[in-house]
Amino acid sequence: MSDPNIGRLVGKRYQLQELIGTGAMGKVYRAKDTLLGGVPVAIKFLALSIQNKKMRLQDRFEREAKTCALLGQKSIHIVRVMDYGVDENHTPFYVMEYLQGNSLNQIIRHKSLTFPRFLSMVRQISLGLKCAHDGISVDGKVYPIIHRDIKPSNMLVIQDPSFGELVKVLDFGIAKLLEANSDQTKYYLGTMAYSSPEQMEGKKLDNRADIYSLGVMMFEMLTGKMPLVAPTHSFGSWYKTHQNKEPRSFTEVAPTLQIPQSAKNLVMSCLAKAASDRPNSINEILQVIESLEQDERQPSNLPDDFDATTALAIKNKIELKTEANLPESLSNDEFAFVREVSWPKNKPIADIVFPKNISQPNGEILPALWVMLPQQEIIKRLICNIYNQFLFITVPHPMILWITVIYNRQHGAKFLPYYLDMKTSLGQEIASLLAHTGSYRLLLFAREIPTRCSHVLLSSIDPAQPQRLQQWIAMSKTFVSSSHPDLSKNLLKNEYEKMKPKILAKLEKVTTGFSVNTPIS
Repeated sequence: MSDPNIGRLVGKRYQLQELIGTGAMGKVYRAKDTLLGGVPVAIKFLALSIQNKKMRLQDRFEREAKTCALLGQKSIHIVRVMDYGVDENHTPFYVMEYLQGNSLNQIIRHKSLTFPRFLSMVRQISLGLKCAHDGISVDGKVYPIIHRDIKPSNMLVIQDPSFGELVKVLDFGIAKLLEANSDQTKYYLGTMAYSSPEQMEGKKLDNRADIYSLGVMMFEMLTGKMPLVAPTHSFGSWYKTHQNKEPRSFTEVAPTLQIPQSAKNLVMSCLAKAASDRPNSINEILQVIESLEQDERQPSNLPDDFDATTALAIKNKIELKTEANLPESLSNDEFAFVREVSWPKNKPIADIVFPKNISQPNGEILPALWVMLPQQEIIKRLICNIYNQFLFITVPHPMILWITVIYNRQHGAKFLPYYLDMKTSLGQEIASLLAHTGSYRLLLFAREIPTRCSHVLLSSIDPAQPQRLQQWIAMSKTFVSSSHPDLSKNLLKNEYEKMKPKILAKLEKVTTGFSVNTPIS
């Protein structure tokens, strides 16, 4: 039987095209945004009705929706809500970014996770939860947000062109809204197998309820089995199980599982019956996860039978020195020509970074990054390592973060980031030129002597990046921006800050005088 909603126009803007998901919370459709030229979006209709007389609930829905929209702008690990409303049947709906991927539930049902992949996924989920638990400011008031329905089917795993495997959390705020509209004595909203004892009791919840659910999910991710199993799938049976039954041990469920004891301890602490016995915040979980990830990066700490994925990561790490190439030299003619270039009159005499192509005497156009620094900073890094990488996101606005680092062991690193707006002709032109040449010049100007270029460096980019840059240009032309560019800039900036320690660690392992262009994943 065909869905009668297919083809329906919602909010005079979104045309429903396909039912892509159903659940206790409601139905999800793929739709196209007719106002933005058919850009695909996902629309979730909630399993409740807001009648006009229930203004208090409608106000609450709007506040929850607004908060969720702000959450998605604050963290790349939360599915972004772009719009919300109530249709002609008084059914509230969310409009979300449309992402193609698999739920974590599908992934762990298909095959077991390697330990490094588990750590990466939990870290990303935890970063999304931390953002919500820390709270969002709405109309001058900070609202901490508890998810209330953490489970594998609410985790979406996608392949991102810049970040690789990216995990995003779905459905923030929805459980609370539905719960407020239900008779809790007759109907329970949530997922009983993952709910904390206090949630089963109907008590007021804090962040530790989500931590309990995360503990259940982590146990399942590692073993493929649940830590608690109720005799029947009734509310009463699950209530007694969460209240009174101790979770199964890793030894009992997966006797051959080889993971550090600190990882097991973390999961079991999250499963404590009393909220006060669990980690107090997601920060505590992140500290353990990041420590475990650091240990995993040390080959000496790995078991003899580590998996192929880990082996490949270690191979890349060990071969970094041999794969690094000595920087190419500029010809004498080009060097002399570039040294005569003057600082643009429309740019301030200040510590700034910006791209500006240069034309050689033979007419060839070359991409260049113009950098102004104090003269002493330039002198310190005349002999240096050069690192570069490009990160890209399509939503809410197509943008590339172009990262350059100049480093030497004695004086440390100078990070030189620049954001390319890929909806502008300038951004597309520079990205295209970078893809064509496979390298770029760094023109270093001293603040004290801005009339001429003080030093020129040549940075080659990773051989895989030109093709990616071309793909990103094509995608940017197709995608329509759904928000202000600064939102994408902030998302990229957050990821960049997390990458800095990894970039530094990589540079510290390479002898000064080498060019480093292998991306950090």
